[in-house]
Amino acid sequence: MADDRSGQDSHHAGSDRRAFLNQTSSVVMCGGLAAGYGTLAYQVGKFLYPADAGKGVWQFVCTLEQLAVGESLPFTMPSGAKVVVARQTEGDTADAFVALSSICPHLGCQVHWEAVNERFFCPCHNGAFDANGKATLGPPAKANQQLTRFPLQVEGNLLLIEVPLDSITITPSEGTA
Repeated sequence: MADDRSGQDSHHAGSDRRAFLNQTSSVVMCGGLAAGYGTLAYQVGKFLYPADAGKGVWQFVCTLEQLAVGESLPFTMPSGAKVVVARQTEGDTADAFVALSSICPHLGCQVHWEAVNERFFCPCHNGAFDANGKATLGPPAKANQQLTRFPLQVEGNLLLIEVPLDSITITPSEGTA
């Protein structure tokens, strides 16, 4: 009888071991699936709602003395976007200046500042924009379009423009690892 009992114990131990392995593998599999789907959801969230979206850095444009009232200067963003920066009034605050896209939203022609008329002018279809970039004449006015405005800041004697972070590409310089 001792032999029969050891056979039953062996059979009982084998079924316990099998049940334990089945339960453990189910728990591990469910945990792996949860971790995988959780990681996927996190990555999708990072893609759809990037943390740096809308953030920018301040980049030097010119010193305050380099831009007299009524004058403008072209500026190219690191992304290649063309901007015109104009000084509209006396003063040493950002309110005395304006930075607007120099590309007309109608057909993509380049606009320029006309100090005498106090406006930005697009020669393609005689489109005009006021000093704040709102269309006043031509097809852009009919379409209720405006020039994109960029934030400016004055620090000491320096005029700075906000450049979106996504337009800056950092690459390793040649010869470095």
